[in-house]
Amino acid sequence: MSDASFPPPRSGRFATTRWSLVLAAGGQADARSAEALSSLCELYWYPIYAFIRRQGCSASDAADLTQEFFLRVLEKNYFRALDPARGRFRGFLCASVRHFLSNERDRARSLKRGGARPPISLDVDAAEGRYQLEPPDDLTPEKLFDRRWALILLDRALTQVGQDYAETNKAALFENLKGFLTGDSSGIPYAQIARTMDMTEGAVKVAVHRLRRHFRDALVEQIAETVSDPADIDAEITYLMKAVS
Repeated sequence: MSDASFPPPRSGRFATTRWSLVLAAGGQADARSAEALSSLCELYWYPIYAFIRRQGCSASDAADLTQEFFLRVLEKNYFRALDPARGRFRGFLCASVRHFLSNERDRARSLKRGGARPPISLDVDAAEGRYQLEPPDDLTPEKLFDRRWALILLDRALTQVGQDYAETNKAALFENLKGFLTGDSSGIPYAQIARTMDMTEGAVKVAVHRLRRHFRDALVEQIAETVSDPADIDAEITYLMKAVS
């Protein structure tokens, strides 16, 4: 799907998002910004894990380092010195983990917190299973991070659209048409879908168009949660589409 087809956000639509709440807190984190940051970390921890694994760390070391990194992000107010004018959560996390790892080279890799609750919940076994399916080592840690970041956003947008269709009793329509978003239905004629859904071919074309528009809107909303300025959404979409191409 071409990034040029994405509509600009409506004015004022994303005035307050999780990342903008974090940035607005500045050096004085409040409960809302802390919750927003924790939520973002819960959603986007896997690219950090993959980044650390691609650095050559073992699975257990990568899990410990990922937990330790987020512990510092969430408890040490890492965002206090951020420039809101350049506030993309993706860029913040990637730069922060690089800095974190450079400071951890000569330190023990085990997380020893005296029984304290980890800052986010990591399914290490599932994470390592996902990592073993990653492309070969021709992807740098940074490129793998961006690719995984983009795929998480795309998956979350697809999931949201599926939920929206289910809520309007259109789950079957979504299941039959979602391949036009993922590429799985590439080459399948509309007439075949029409026969399956007992629809006209013209109605299928309209339904696919609406689905793609719905997906675009959902993706824009997902990306808006990770940038501080709605004006950055188009550039972020362009960048992330290149990351998965």
